Amino acid sequence: MERFRDRVAVVTGAASGIGLALAERFAAEGMKVVMADIETAALDTAAAAVQAKASTVLAVRVDVSRAEDVERLARETYAAFGAAHLVCNNAGVAVIGAVHEHSLADWQWVMGVNLWGVIHGVRAFVPRMLAGGDEGHIVNTASMAGLTTAPFMSVYDVTKHGVVALSESMYKEFEATGAPIGVSVVCPGLIDTRIMRSSRNRPPELAEEGKPGPMAQAFGQGLADRLARGYAPSEVAEQVLRGIREKRFYVVPAQPEVRQWATVRAQDIIELRNPTSRR
Repeated sequence: MERFRDRVAVVTGAASGIGLALAERFAAEGMKVVMADIETAALDTAAAAVQAKASTVLAVRVDVSRAEDVERLARETYAAFGAAHLVCNNAGVAVIGAVHEHSLADWQWVMGVNLWGVIHGVRAFVPRMLAGGDEGHIVNTASMAGLTTAPFMSVYDVTKHGVVALSESMYKEFEATGAPIGVSVVCPGLIDTRIMRSSRNRPPELAEEGKPGPMAQAFGQGLADRLARGYAPSEVAEQVLRGIREKRFYVVPAQPEVRQWATVRAQDIIELRNPTSRR
């Protein structure tokens, strides 16, 4: 996908962080932007800020874990603009804890947003995009956690590995069928976002059932501190735009030491070593 002006971009998780940065970057390219998020007030504020930059914006409150919400997002997008050319399945949440201590609610919440949110986005938009016949692009936000693993991050890691696998399969299918839709999977490293505070959007029916143990809490605090010193979301958005233009599948805006985690894991597999622990 090379032309952006006057085309339509859809971004989930668009009220803050990487999603907001993507919306701003696409608006700067002259795109019409559909911004979706579960946080109504934050979404309204973000949409107003993007619209003030002379972009046409549609804000839609969406819970991406609900198929009917994402289907409604697609209907409203096509009703307003008649097309979707660039769809970014970006919404994400995280929890910290030991594998055996996570509640079923932890799994349901994080998988609902991080993995099912992407699945719902693909199911709602791709058939419409194919029917339209125009060139387009799907961007799925995974993480370096989709290419490697860490202790106390099992739920998050599982969802992000799923996003990478789904995206790779879709890329190969589109390549085999000659579909005019590109695919990119974004695997950010340490990025200064609010994902470690995503429990603010956790639904009451999937409320946290207990606190993680002391080691998990210490890991979570250390990770939060490192994220606060990470890349700005705008850097991720810039690399995503470049990746779309260059038709690149893997977009990895990650620090060199973070990229190394994936290299070590791959070498563990190649050499049949036990998993190497991070230090």
